[in-house]
Amino acid sequence: MAGRVEELLPSAEPVRFLTDGGAAVRGRQRYPVPDPELLRRAHRAMVVGRRFDAQATALTKQGRLAVYPSSHGQEACQVGAVLALEDGDWFFPTYRESVALVSRGIDPVEVLSLLRGDAHCGYDPGVHRTAPQCTPLATQTVHAAGLAYAERRKGTGRVALACVGDGATSEGDFHEALNFAAVFKAPVVFLVQNNQYAISVPLDRQTAAPSLAYKGIGYGVRSERVDGNDPVAVLAVLAAAVEHARSGGGPFLVEAHTYRLEAHTNADDASRYRPDAEAEEWRRRDPIARLETYLRRRGHLTDADVAASAAEAEEFAERLRTRMNADPDLAPMGLFDHVHGTPTPQLDEQRAQLRAEIEAEEALS
Repeated sequence: MAGRVEELLPSAEPVRFLTDGGAAVRGRQRYPVPDPELLRRAHRAMVVGRRFDAQATALTKQGRLAVYPSSHGQEACQVGAVLALEDGDWFFPTYRESVALVSRGIDPVEVLSLLRGDAHCGYDPGVHRTAPQCTPLATQTVHAAGLAYAERRKGTGRVALACVGDGATSEGDFHEALNFAAVFKAPVVFLVQNNQYAISVPLDRQTAAPSLAYKGIGYGVRSERVDGNDPVAVLAVLAAAVEHARSGGGPFLVEAHTYRLEAHTNADDASRYRPDAEAEEWRRRDPIARLETYLRRRGHLTDADVAASAAEAEEFAERLRTRMNADPDLAPMGLFDHVHGTPTPQLDEQRAQLRAEIEAEEALS
């Protein structure tokens, strides 16, 4: 039994391959170093993702989005999560995973449809193997565990990866998902992006655990801690977690220590609950700068590569601006589609009321 417990335990300190300045950490590593080409892809995706994030924030200020939860500073987790998956694997995001969805190849306008208020989900989850972005905390973890178990029963070899924030680990759904996944050996990875705050609530006010990674041990879930601003370490640990799940080892919990540099959303004032010095300290651990320094020193990244990524990011943002500045073509009656397989009397009544209002407006115009 003691040996079994030791297998579940995370590292005493978060796994890291890079110093804050981007130099390689000396000594043996518990996980293999990711392939340089994968790291180059991660760098490009993080550069584009950060520019997308900044553009989405600007669109919110311009009234084109109702709300936007920035992931500035968390790009290593966002990009690492999707690069660890194969095309057929499933991804279960929160509302903060817009950069991850864009990195997975989903149309950015479709990604922002929910935050724009145009639709419940702008993309086809089945086509992209990506669940709708989830606003309720931790409810998608239960869905991920159930879907992963179904894939195991069908023998597809596919895995699911569910993202949550630190606040979600205090929700009952999170614990139910861990327990179910462990008991039925569902091939699912739970990625906890511990960005230190659940909106304005600091980590030490919601848990007394020495680390969020330890929450998996009680359920028999193998767990690990990683420096979430170290892209090399994030990719290495998540690759191992996904392989563990895919090979029949059951669920895996990864706690990534990171930080959101912007406010919780555009409706939040982070200066009311966290000191500026704290954010500045985390800025020195910037994941893009760390990976760029590391790749340059090893000859895997050149000035031309960096310039090309920056140019691609600007073109991406420009296309997004142009498309988001066009008013959407909405179909109000579609609001009632897909609510129930068989519409209820109340739904039919509401549909009739809206149709009457639309017809009255059209008669006056």
